[in-house]
Amino acid sequence: MTVRIVVPPALTESHVKWDGEAGRAWSAGLPALAERYLEEWELRLDGEPMHGVVSLVLPVVRADGTPAALKLQPVSDENASEGPGLLAWAGRASVLLLESDPATGTLLLERLDGGTTLSSVPDDLAALEILTGLLRRLVAVPAPAGTRRLADIARGMLDEVPAALDALPGQGDRRWLRVCAGAVGELAGEAGDRLLHWDLHYDNVLAAEREPWLAIDPKPLAGDPGFDLMPALHNRWDDVVSTGDVRGAVLRRFDLMTDLLGLDRQRAAGWTLGRVLQNSLWSVEDGETRLDDVQLAVAEAVVTVW
Repeated sequence: MTVRIVVPPALTESHVKWDGEAGRAWSAGLPALAERYLEEWELRLDGEPMHGVVSLVLPVVRADGTPAALKLQPVSDENASEGPGLLAWAGRASVLLLESDPATGTLLLERLDGGTTLSSVPDDLAALEILTGLLRRLVAVPAPAGTRRLADIARGMLDEVPAALDALPGQGDRRWLRVCAGAVGELAGEAGDRLLHWDLHYDNVLAAEREPWLAIDPKPLAGDPGFDLMPALHNRWDDVVSTGDVRGAVLRRFDLMTDLLGLDRQRAAGWTLGRVLQNSLWSVEDGETRLDDVQLAVAEAVVTVW
């Protein structure tokens, strides 16, 4: 008997928001795509679907009784390296890849506890130590051939700066964009070759059985580990604000991460400014005419190290 797979309306709305009618068409084809892999990989559904901004995740059981998760997503520059990246990590600090089809971006992953993220750990610095311990193991692996390169992304960002400056009316915002671009310009020639997660924040770390916590949903890059700090610096921002000393709290996070990762603090600060640049360029591209306050607060803290 064929099981009817219903695409959550919020996921369709997300795809339409970002890709228009092409996104609607992709979302409409999801049930058939899911049924294809349920059959090809001998899977049966085992719970309600989950989704993020882009992907549909179906809890499934393999033919041998092993629980797993079927992840369906359109192929993009960001996620095309997800399968090869997970394969390179081979379950070390990350979710284990069981099957993949690069042509469609479909992945079969080990089942983790989707309801328990690292955000559930109440102590901010204790959660950060766990996250950084995972990151240390992830960036110990060299990026496989074909992984997107931070060096190329850095050059692309610098090319976009002049137009972004023209779109920002505020003198202060333009100054900060130049500061961040200056840091990237100095570092771009030595952008590194480690396998970066690129999006390792607290909600991308799930509780597991094989290990207490494992990273999910990477957007792999080949680059300098300093470029991977930013998500953890600005996530759980309420915890930062509640200290009453935003700069000090950001630097405590920064110091903890650079110490545990054994990074050069100045280079890590420069690449963190690079992340501020990247996020700011995206905001301008989306029509914003001023820089985000949280991004500026992180920049104001780490520039004291740079």
